[in-house]
Amino acid sequence: MMNHCTSELPPRTYLFVPGTREDRFAKALATGADCVILDLEDAVSTDDKPRAREIVAGWLASASSEQRSRVAVRINDAGSSYFADDLGALRVCGAATIVLPKAENASQIAAVTTGVPGARVLALIESARGVAYVDEIASAPGVSRLLFGTLDFALELDMDISVDASGLAYAASRIVIASRLSDLPAPVAGVTPQLDDDARLLADLAQARSFGFGAKLCIHPKQVGLIHEALLPSAQALEWARRVLAADAASPGAARLDGRMVDRPVVLQAQRVLALGGS
Repeated sequence: MMNHCTSELPPRTYLFVPGTREDRFAKALATGADCVILDLEDAVSTDDKPRAREIVAGWLASASSEQRSRVAVRINDAGSSYFADDLGALRVCGAATIVLPKAENASQIAAVTTGVPGARVLALIESARGVAYVDEIASAPGVSRLLFGTLDFALELDMDISVDASGLAYAASRIVIASRLSDLPAPVAGVTPQLDDDARLLADLAQARSFGFGAKLCIHPKQVGLIHEALLPSAQALEWARRVLAADAASPGAARLDGRMVDRPVVLQAQRVLALGGS
């Protein structure tokens, strides 16, 4: 399984920063976000795209290896007039991780990996076609994780997810299953645009976790800490995990705990809980 931006566990948070705001790049890294996405697409106006590309490429060229390991760049989509120039600039500076928006087929992934050899691709699924071909995208060489662009997806399908996001369930499940079949990390949930609504952020995260997502896109630094805290196992869950592993060690393959057989899936779940808790 290929990780990116952090060295061991897959990133939990991806924080967007406009590519024109070099003054915010280091600040974004200092928030503790596992990965910072320098954005050349939605956060940049048409007139500013060449300047944003130059700023991001220049910053990456002089960044430290630690900074580069925690940064991805969202380029413009494969159908845009900016796509080739984005790839050319990132090839020169040797960008390691690229977010491809509106990913809809494997040939788009190949265009990125050919344009920037060695780059890992975070494929952003945000259209009906992207969901329809998500298995092809997930298995394409170079793809390291899938991201779900919920806002653009809902817009294309004329869904109102401001109150009820249940309409995302089918697409979310397809993305999660495709990730599993291609041995990718659990996919990344879309943004929560309500900046002053912590309850909504946590509710969106909880729904995404119920589908099997393992991380979330962020559009403001204050969302990062809340997500990290919410993803940590509770003290009760950690204690349960330790008891499971102790029972299994004492009686491998035949352990019982609280009236329940401790079989392999239970042991693996306990190990996962402890890993998430840093134990």
